Amino acid sequence: MSAGIETSPEPPKAALSYPFDTPANGQALQVAPGVHWLRLPLPFALDHINVWALDDGDGWAVVDTGIRSDETAAAWRAIFAGAPDRRPLKRVFVTHMHPDHIGMAGWLTRKFGCRLWITRLEYLNCRVLVSDTGREAPPDAVDFYRRAGWSETAIETYRARFGNFGKHIHALPDSFRRLHDGEELQIGTRRWRVLVGTGHSPEHACLYCPDLKLLISGDQVLPRISSNVSVYPIEPDANPMQDWLTSLAKLKREVPDDVLVLPSHNACFRGLHARLDELGHGQERALQRLRDALRRPQRVVDVFPALFGRPIDESNFAQLSLATGESVACLNYLLQRGEATRDTDNDGVAWYRLATSG
Repeated sequence: MSAGIETSPEPPKAALSYPFDTPANGQALQVAPGVHWLRLPLPFALDHINVWALDDGDGWAVVDTGIRSDETAAAWRAIFAGAPDRRPLKRVFVTHMHPDHIGMAGWLTRKFGCRLWITRLEYLNCRVLVSDTGREAPPDAVDFYRRAGWSETAIETYRARFGNFGKHIHALPDSFRRLHDGEELQIGTRRWRVLVGTGHSPEHACLYCPDLKLLISGDQVLPRISSNVSVYPIEPDANPMQDWLTSLAKLKREVPDDVLVLPSHNACFRGLHARLDELGHGQERALQRLRDALRRPQRVVDVFPALFGRPIDESNFAQLSLATGESVACLNYLLQRGEATRDTDNDGVAWYRLATSG
């Protein structure tokens, strides 16, 4: 999933500008010389992903691919049929490993005999998660959600759904071209710089073109929704929230404010630095609400009202999972700063509270 859970009400959002109308699914809209905006369908509440076609000289490159589905394949076929020329697809770039971004990468690379370009950790983590297909939920993962305060009903739902990740992804190619933070790539006549961020995913790649004043931001910066920053059972003590805040500061430092941002969801926008500030300040406000809630002992599931702007329904498994992962990320951030403590009761449930000073 790309978007986070809606946060509690905040002050008015930063004034961003949106210079382009949204293209219809399967249609292309040029947003800069040699750069085309395509929109593909998703079978979720967030019902679309933006992907980008880049003129690559004697062919094309695409950035992100959509989720594996018949609808996405049909949309790609319509795009190929309506293409203004017959140059082939030469390269497939993927910003990160989530299924809506990488799901069709194997399909496209095999169809056109081209290479997948992705960071190492995104490729390898995707391979690990795909390998869970058909497995039973491991005890470590069940214990993770029990510690969070999940009910037995929610845990049984998790057991039943475990391993579904790979169903949304075509078999990955068996090799890839690794993207490195800071490297410059020649795509057609333009130079693009790779900027790696962390927090939302292990090693998320953005692409910045100074000449065109464009930033393909993936899920690192979205204009109207926040990206999910979660802890998962495979690394229960991770601190992705610190990584996320560090990455926001890095983007503000390395990318000028006058770029047109090409995000994976919502619309192209201007106002990068204002949006980065808004995301950072919004997260700090959420953390302060969490600190206030921890004046008395809380389980992970108890802090949902402090962090999110709507009730979290246990029967909505996707929502419960996102809220749990993001809540643990916020709690781990406070734990590792020494601002909170954690104890585990006899039932294996973790209780958090604000650390006492002195």
